[in-house]
This record gives sequence, C-alpha cells and structure tokens, in this order.
Amino acid sequence: MVGLELALSLGTFFFIAPKLGSEFLPHLEEGNFWIRASMPITLSLQDGEAATRKMREILLRHKEVLTVVSQHGRPDDGSDASPFSNVELFAPLKPFDQWPRGLTKDKLTNEIQTEFNNELPGVVFNFSQYIEDNIEEGISGVKGVNSVKVVGPNLQTITSLAEQIRDQMSHVRGVTDLGIFPVLGQPNLNIKVDRAKAARYGLNSGDVNMVVQAAMGGAVASEVLEGDRQFDLVVRYAGESRDSVEKIRNIKVGYQTPSGANAYIPLSELATITMDTGAAWIYHEATQRFIPVKFSVRGRDLGGTVEEAQKRIADNVKLPSGYHLVWAGEFGDLQEAKQRLYIIVPLSFVLIGGMLYGLFNNLRDSLLALAGIPDAIVGGILALYVSGLHFSISAAIGFVSLFGVSVMDGILMITFYEHERDKGFAPVESMYRAASSRMRPLLMTALSACIGLFPAAISTGIGSQVQRPLATVIVGGMLVGPIMLLVAVPALRMLFIGQDHEHDRRAGVRSE
Repeated sequence: MVGLELALSLGTFFFIAPKLGSEFLPHLEEGNFWIRASMPITLSLQDGEAATRKMREILLRHKEVLTVVSQHGRPDDGSDASPFSNVELFAPLKPFDQWPRGLTKDKLTNEIQTEFNNELPGVVFNFSQYIEDNIEEGISGVKGVNSVKVVGPNLQTITSLAEQIRDQMSHVRGVTDLGIFPVLGQPNLNIKVDRAKAARYGLNSGDVNMVVQAAMGGAVASEVLEGDRQFDLVVRYAGESRDSVEKIRNIKVGYQTPSGANAYIPLSELATITMDTGAAWIYHEATQRFIPVKFSVRGRDLGGTVEEAQKRIADNVKLPSGYHLVWAGEFGDLQEAKQRLYIIVPLSFVLIGGMLYGLFNNLRDSLLALAGIPDAIVGGILALYVSGLHFSISAAIGFVSLFGVSVMDGILMITFYEHERDKGFAPVESMYRAASSRMRPLLMTALSACIGLFPAAISTGIGSQVQRPLATVIVGGMLVGPIMLLVAVPALRMLFIGQDHEHDRRAGVRSE
C-alpha cells in the first residue's frame, strides 16, 4: 500500500500537475459583451459614425444579443479622454438557457470577431465585460485585459519595439485581441520662426506667433453684453482660408516699413512650415514613457500562454540599453499572488508544525500527523485535471483548506493510536484499531464536505466561475484524502513506529 501511495503521489506531482494551466482568477461571467474598437487615430468624427453603425448592425444579427449601446469618442462629461478613433459597445445577452444547443459564449465571440475582421478591416477589437473591463483598466492602467508595457525614453524606439513584440505574440496560440495603443500618428502642423528673417522686418518671434494664433485659433476683438452676461467676441480666419498648408503659408504678417507705412509679408517668408507626425498622447508610469501592447487569452491558460510569449520575445526581440518590458494586467496580478503564496504556504506549514509539536511533544508524531496532506493534494490536482480547470488563486485557497482538514484527520488517528497503546495493545494492533474505529467519522466528515460542495463544483450559472476551482479542489481532496488516510497512511506510519516492541514505554503489552 505504501508503494501504491508513493506511485500515485509521484505520478500526480510529476506528470499530472505540470499539465495544469495557471490563471489569476476564473473569468466571472456577467452575461454581456463590452467591446472596444480602435480605429485609425486620424479618423474624423463623421467617418467613424459609419463604422460605428456597422458594428451595431453586426452585433444585432445575432439573436443572442438583446440590444447594443455604442459610445463614439469620449463621454459627454469628459471623464475619459478618448479620440474619435475609439468606439465602445455594450451588448447585454439573453440567458444562456435560451441559446441554441451547443453554442457557447466563446463560440459566439469567435463568430462576431470573424465578422468584424471581414467587414471592418484595419480595426482592432477587444472583447471584455462591463464590470471586468473597468477593473482590468484600473489594474493595468490601459484599456485591455493584459498588456506588455514597452518602457523607454524614445517614442520612435518604443514604437518599433512594440511592433516587433506584437508580431512575435501573433504566433502564440491562445493570444487574441492583440493590438498596440498607438502613441505616434497624430498630424502636427509645425511652424518654426526664423528669427534672423523676422528681424530684417523689425519683428520678433512673439509678433509672428501672435499673428498665427489670431489666424488659426482666434483672438479676442471685443466683448458682447447680454443683460448681466458678458462674452468675449473671438475672430479668426474663415475655415476656407486655413484648411491647407499652402493657405497657411500665405497668411499675411504685418510690419512697419522705414517710412512708417504698413506692409504685409507671407508667413512662409518668416518661418518654416511643415506637416509632421507627432504624438497623440504619451503614456507615463513612474515618470517613464511607455507604449502598451494589449492582448487577451482565450482557449488556453494565461500562465502557459504568457510563458511562451515571453520566450519568443526574449529569443527574437533585442531590447536596447535603457529599455525594458513590464507585464501588467491579469498576468501581473497572478505573479504577485504567486509571490505571496511562496511566503504564506511555507509559513502555514511552520505554524501547523509548531502547533502539532506543542500537542504531541514529539517530532515523529508531529510529522506523521502531516502524512495525509500529500494524498489530499493529489485528490485536488486530479479533480482539477479531470474537470479541465486551471490552477488559480481560488484553487490555491482550496488547497490551503485541505491542509487543515488533513492535519485534523491525522491528529485524530495519532491520538487514538496513542490511546490504544495506553491500553497495552501492540503497535500494529493499535494502528488497526485506530484506523477501523476512526473510519466512520472520517468518511462521514469527508463525504459531507464532498456532497455539500459538489453542486458548486459542477455549477455553470452566472457567477459560478470563481467558486468552481475552490469547490472542485475540496471535493477531490476530501474524496481521495480520507480514503488514502485510512488505507495507505497507517502502513506508512507503521514503518516508523511499528518496530519499537522492545522499547515499549509500558508493561503488559499484549497482541490480539
């Protein structure tokens, strides 16, 4: 039995456990879509309206969608600075039991994504949910589930690196909604005053800038009174006189001739005027510039997907000195949670061991009380593997709960064993009596936990995704752990305490 237990434990730890994927928390199903569309950054409001209508039409083709509410550009209250290239769509869904048989939300998402790509080429989409999107944006700082932040001082360099990273990640299975939040691409009209030329006409750079501002942005010419209200009257060039670079070059700048007369000269004679590409906005974190590459993961675990992506990027993308990557979003939370577990789990074992030693005053008995923990862990791992769930923080909490229950069962077994030894029975007979007499209460306790949490472990309703890993781990651990505790662990314990006949602490030892 000891060999069977060791084979089962080693096989599970070395062959089954590595196949489990990892994620921070299962995605809580909200019953809706929150879709963000990123169109070309130079798109005008009028051009974006047609694309927005097309998006709504595509969504409403699917009978599972109740309605669609769209937001083009920034909100009316100005609480979220977004350009006209940004469209956000909210689409509540019908209850899943009203969907056609075999259709899942993942399949519906893939169908809509395919239609979007076919009918709206060049637009990058991101699929999320209403509450989830707000939480993820608050965590990662960008509008995406996960992101790779390329941090560095030069905008052109980090843009080039982001494009290379996007190309590498596009080959990773499971990566979806892949795109770059562009920094560069905003058309900028640059007017650089030539101070030497301006000085020839008795002008300085401030005089020229004042003319440009009045012509392009407007200048206050007078005030208008309406009752007790007062308004500035702003005048500027008509739109048709400033709608091209050539017309701006011909803006007249006044100056005074030596004879005192007023004269005018084209702006192109005093400044260099160019249309360049500049930054629409610049992301900052900890005083450093960065550009995010956003992505989601579907059809695969988050940990394995990012691990493959990190390897591809490390092998194929060379980061210059002064540049580095930051993985943010859900994956960043997963890494932080793992670091905390690396501290909490060993600390839990130390505290449990200390309390056991205080109970038994014997290191051997204290360690033997922990012998059932590996079997409980094996049960939890097998349950996750069979149910197709990934290891997550929810599952980790379930494993920690199993530690306490397994130790409690071990304490009962060791305590009853010592009780039988006090009666004068031999070690083997005492262990047999302890296992047989404790079998009923241990199995009743374990089965009550299994039966109580089994509905949560197989639930598929809205809101069940977070509780399923925890319930599955406990059901599996409570099903396998107590059985092995009663069948294999007594034999394992006898390897350590069954050979002390000659060192019996009490007289009158008998065997039946």
